[in-house]
Amino acid sequence: MKVYFVGAGPGAPDLITLRGAKLLGSVQMVLYAGSLVPTEMLQHCRPDAELIDTAQLDLEQQQACYERAKVQDIDVVRLHSGDPAIYGATAEQMRRLEALGIAYEVVPGVSSFTAAASAVTAELTKPEVSQTVILTRVSGRASAVPELESIARLAEHQATMCIFLSGPHLKKIVTDLRLHYPDTTPVTLVYRATWPDQRVYQGTLATVLEETKRGAWNLTTMMLVGAALDKGQQVESSLYSKDFTHLFRVVKKNKKDNDAAESVEISATGDEV
Repeated sequence: MKVYFVGAGPGAPDLITLRGAKLLGSVQMVLYAGSLVPTEMLQHCRPDAELIDTAQLDLEQQQACYERAKVQDIDVVRLHSGDPAIYGATAEQMRRLEALGIAYEVVPGVSSFTAAASAVTAELTKPEVSQTVILTRVSGRASAVPELESIARLAEHQATMCIFLSGPHLKKIVTDLRLHYPDTTPVTLVYRATWPDQRVYQGTLATVLEETKRGAWNLTTMMLVGAALDKGQQVESSLYSKDFTHLFRVVKKNKKDNDAAESVEISATGDEV
């Protein structure tokens, strides 16, 4: 008997991994977060599978399902939205499974932050602009964010930031971001990325509060912010440059270019090569 923590992806039924879909089609019990995972995702399950919506179950009630599956000696899929490693509340389940002597495995999924980036065809990392992506959220009733990880503190880096569940806290988030990011910094809001009712807003830190309606972006809204979202002309990576040599592509220079390069090096250093 084994429990598989499967990432369902951001919402679209065809964005689950092949491995995740295969597991859904093989197990006899599926626990899924009905408030976050669309019922269309369950089309991958076998017809006789027991489907349990965990939206109204506490942790002890979920543990009871695992215990019953152990007695029946059947495998279980615990279906989480996005990727189980990010705000998945999986660690406490794993601790209980270990105490019960139940084996488990994690199957990664597409996260909502990458789905949000794809919704606006954005690259979150660009040369000399931002090479760091910060995944964070603001404090909520279920779990608090450590003070050292507050939006205001993280904003000091001016890196690309992906703020989960940001909708209800937009005013406070924007205020904290403007402590360090310029007002012209691009901002994207994506509500329910990849779902049929997906909505997108694109603006700047200076315009986002004026141009969005209070309450319209509550619940499952991802906020992307940072200079990397600017689609204007920026520095290009050297990776595909015709003059860039790496392990898999060697750029051949003619003798004239090599002689010129050597002359520059000698004149610059005063030493022969």
